[in-house]
Amino acid sequence: MERQAILERLADTLEARKLADPGSSYVASLFHKGEDAILKKVAEEAAETLLASKDGDKLHLVREMADLWFHGMVLLAFHGLRPADVLDELARREGLSGHEEKKARSAG
Repeated sequence: MERQAILERLADTLEARKLADPGSSYVASLFHKGEDAILKKVAEEAAETLLASKDGDKLHLVREMADLWFHGMVLLAFHGLRPADVLDELARREGLSGHEEKKARSAG
C-alpha cells in the first residue's frame, strides 16, 4: 500500500505545481509550456526506455521507466486525471484476456 501512496503523493505535488511560477520548478515549467512540451517529454522518455531495454541494463531500464512514469503522470495531471484513474482501468481489465479487452474497447 505504501508504494501506491507514493503515486498519490506525487499526484498531489504535480497538482500543486500547475499554478506555480514556471521558474520555481521543472514541472511548473512543463505545465506552463503546455501539452505539446509534455507530450514531447513523454515521447523522449519512451524512446529512452526502449533503448535502455535493448541495452539489457536492468538498473538503467528501471530508471528510464521511472522517468517515463513520472512524465506520464505529468500528462495525466495536465488533463485533470490521477493515478487512481489508471488503476481503476487496470482493475477493470484484470482477469480479461488481452483479446477480450481489446474487443471490448473496439465495441465501446
